[in-house]
Amino acid sequence: MTSETTNPQNSQPRRIRLAWLIAIIIAVAGSTTVVAGLLVNIFQRKQEAKNPYLRFVDVTNDTTDPAEWGKNWPREYDGYLRTVVPTRTKYGGGAPSEGMLPPEKAEKNPWLSRMFAGYAFAIDYRDRRGHAFMLADQENTKRTKERKQPGSCLHCHASVIPLYRQTGFELAPTAPPAEQIQKGFVAIGKLDYWEANARLEKSGHKHPVSCVDCHDPKSMQLRVTRPGFINGIKALKAHEGVADYDPNRDATRQEMRSFVCGQCHVEYYCGPKTTLFFPWNKGLKVEEIESYYDGYKFDDGHRFYDWKHEETGAEVLKAQHPEFEVWNQGTHGKAGVACADCHMPYMREGALKVSDHWVRSPLTNINRACQQCHHYSENEIVQRVETIQDRHYALLTRAGGALVDMIDAIKAAKNASASEAQLASILELQRKAQWRLDFVAAENSMGFHAPQELARILGESIDLSRQAQLAAVSLKVTLATAPTAAKPAAAN
Repeated sequence: MTSETTNPQNSQPRRIRLAWLIAIIIAVAGSTTVVAGLLVNIFQRKQEAKNPYLRFVDVTNDTTDPAEWGKNWPREYDGYLRTVVPTRTKYGGGAPSEGMLPPEKAEKNPWLSRMFAGYAFAIDYRDRRGHAFMLADQENTKRTKERKQPGSCLHCHASVIPLYRQTGFELAPTAPPAEQIQKGFVAIGKLDYWEANARLEKSGHKHPVSCVDCHDPKSMQLRVTRPGFINGIKALKAHEGVADYDPNRDATRQEMRSFVCGQCHVEYYCGPKTTLFFPWNKGLKVEEIESYYDGYKFDDGHRFYDWKHEETGAEVLKAQHPEFEVWNQGTHGKAGVACADCHMPYMREGALKVSDHWVRSPLTNINRACQQCHHYSENEIVQRVETIQDRHYALLTRAGGALVDMIDAIKAAKNASASEAQLASILELQRKAQWRLDFVAAENSMGFHAPQELARILGESIDLSRQAQLAAVSLKVTLATAPTAAKPAAAN
């Protein structure tokens, strides 16, 4: 009988196999844990993306205070709050430091004062500040403090839609909501600015343009609310052959990312003679808008004009800030790049992709605003932009000089006793030249939004100014050399 003994040669491989088995079990368990954790993380992130916010407060169409919206959407609200921060680029400038007003534009470009002679912009016309200041800056400008202005000025500077709605309901309680807003828009626009401002404060909605102006409070989808834009884009689309256009129904989301900006960053009439309107019935180009103005008659039958130039008597036009119109003519607009793509670029916070609500120049945010498409260094991008702007500013300055020479020549002809009939065609040239120069100068990109289009417009302005200057000089010479009997009798 043999006894069982352990064979060392057999037990060693067995231990190795056992060790491998244990290692495999541990590896599988570890891998399972990692995969399970990854799947849980993915699920959590998907849920987070589906529900990017928690509603701590209920916001409605009457919630104009952005701080209330900020309780639900703190990321966006934090960006909005940063619009108080002063930012500067080479040609774009707010206040030099926090708490200070921006400089007067005429300090750098004195020809602006001559161009606006007799108009409110001649007494106060400052560089821009962030959106958070839009109502305060309007209330504190000399243009509203020293000159009478209409309530329609609030259309773009305040969260004014609830006041329109309330006023429209009082005027037409059975009318549809959209019609009530339109009626309120007309009624508030007819008031004196400070009376409308007081009503806004009494209504409890005295805030700068706020979240409710661009977002549906239920779905957070982008929307347009301003009656001026809704009427204007409908007229533009009708001109293009699209009947009954409703941007909130018919526009794509990418279009809406520009339309919400186009509610205010546009050319419009905002004066006492008629309800505020966007002059887009014939198109967005400078000559198309001019043509619409030339054919527009006020209620008294007089042709449209903003004011009579104090030095020449010309019935001239005042451009506002036609960024939307100019962007539409540029390469970015033609390529479908939206305003928000550059001025409110997306940013990542965890699984969330949100628009940066610190609305500002792309040059202060090059990485996210520019380099997503343009794969160059920041330094090269800045150089390219500033080259465009340097050339544009040089041409703009030249056009301003031509305008001043024209005004001086017209004044000289008037002092030589030129009659209204003799000056009529010259003043028409001034109207055209000044409109083009102001259209470009009022646009806030220093040429970048559409360099070729703006160079074309400035070229036309210079040409028209020189035509008017030569005609005025020629008229003065004719009056000086006319027979004595034909000259008006000199005063004793």
